[in-house]
Amino acid sequence: MTDSAGLRDQNTIMLYEFKSKAAGTVVMTGAVGDRMLGIIGRAPGPQGVFTPEQLGAAIEALQAAITVEKLALQQPTPDAQDKDDETSDTAGDAISLAQRALPLIELLSAARAAGKPVTWGV
Repeated sequence: MTDSAGLRDQNTIMLYEFKSKAAGTVVMTGAVGDRMLGIIGRAPGPQGVFTPEQLGAAIEALQAAITVEKLALQQPTPDAQDKDDETSDTAGDAISLAQRALPLIELLSAARAAGKPVTWGV
């Protein structure tokens, strides 16, 4: 819901819908969608479009960020050496960037192959 000034109610969860005629729809929460758009180099916003020409760079940006995250997770932290094996595995419970980005990468890839744009809206 919005108030008279057009601001979102703090209890409302914003969702992004990424769509393409080539593949379908990918839905993400606002925070995840903001992160994906930031990685791609777009300012988070209520709507936008990736043209077919922009899709390759968007896919590459997401894949590069996934690689960076995977490398960072492989590096031991000083705290991890002091903990038991049972407690040091809590990072494995988190949802990785790769898991969150894969549906969007698949949508962008299908749209790129078909020469179709991808739009988003909230």
